[in-house]
Parts: sequence; structure tokens; C-alpha cells
Amino acid sequence: MRGRTSLPVIGQPQPERADAARNRQRIIEVAARMIAERGADELSLDEVAREAGVGVGTVYRRFGDRAGLVYALLDEQERRFQWAFFAGPPPLGPGAPGCDRIAAFLHTLVDRVAAQQGLFLLLEKGKTGSFSGPYRVHHIHLATLIGEACPRANAPYLADALLAPINARLIAFQREERGMTLDEIKAGLTALATAVTRA
Repeated sequence: MRGRTSLPVIGQPQPERADAARNRQRIIEVAARMIAERGADELSLDEVAREAGVGVGTVYRRFGDRAGLVYALLDEQERRFQWAFFAGPPPLGPGAPGCDRIAAFLHTLVDRVAAQQGLFLLLEKGKTGSFSGPYRVHHIHLATLIGEACPRANAPYLADALLAPINARLIAFQREERGMTLDEIKAGLTALATAVTRA
């Protein structure tokens, strides 16, 4: 998709000119500062461009829209997360039983969404919602783990079902309206995953 960063694939950043790389970094730094100061809802590409000292067209060409900029802001942590579940130590990484890896993956993803809740809320409001970018990588990984733990299961469907509760809006609602802690949310996901893989 034009203007998007390469979130769905771990590593392999596209080569870019030095001035383009500096502009990209400056835009990301300004956007991150603005979000820290005023919250994610106030993020405006026009204002980011003005504060970063670049043309508005540069921002739109580089990121496409606000969701594209959000992807870039989330990119570094997403790359670390993907490395951890593809190649890091168990139980999130390889080497642990499938059920343990499923629980570790879901718990880490909850922590990730909670830590950058404002950005994930913005991402979910975008045209592509939360079913693009990293979701595809998360889904493939989780479906693979489910398939290993429960070979007769409909792993793609169950992966969607387990990922569905891990969205910023629902987690915000559970924490703010229901008074749930992250540990309670994770315990609920573990119970759901256990039921799914033992069915």
C-alpha cells in the first residue's frame, strides 16, 4: 500500500536517501513528541509537517495518511515483538510447548497494546482498521501455534477468535469501565486459549 511502512515483514527496511531518512526520523520524532504532550487524538499531519520543518506533501507522500504515520510510530516496537516471538527465548520464542507459547504471545500482545493504547486506538480508526499491517503477521504466527497444539482445530478461525479481544477499544473499555486489571484480562485470554486448544 503506497505510503505505508513495512510493518508486516520483520527486518528488511527499504533503502532511502540520507535526506529522506533524516526527514522521516524528524517527522516521527515530532509526531511522538506531540502525542506525548497532547495525546494521540490530536495528531494532525499538517501540524506535524509544520513542526518538523518539512512540506505537507512530504509527510503525505511518505506516510500516506494518519494511519501510515501511526504505523511508523509503532514500527520499532513491532519489530522487537516480532523478533521475540520468531527467534527470542521461550516461552514467547521457540522451544516451549505450543500452549505455553500461545499464552505468552497473547499476554505480550496485551501489554504491547496497553503500552501504546492511544496509537492503537488511532490505528483502529483508520480506513484499514486493525486487520492490516502487523495483524496478518500475528494471525499467521498464532494460527501456526494453534495448529501445532491442536492439529484438528480450524486454526485460522481460532486465531482470529483469540486475537479479537486484543484491541485497544475493548482493552480500554475493560480497564476504564469494568475496572479490570491487565492481569485479569490476560487470565481471561489464557482461559479462552486453554478451552480452544483442549476442545
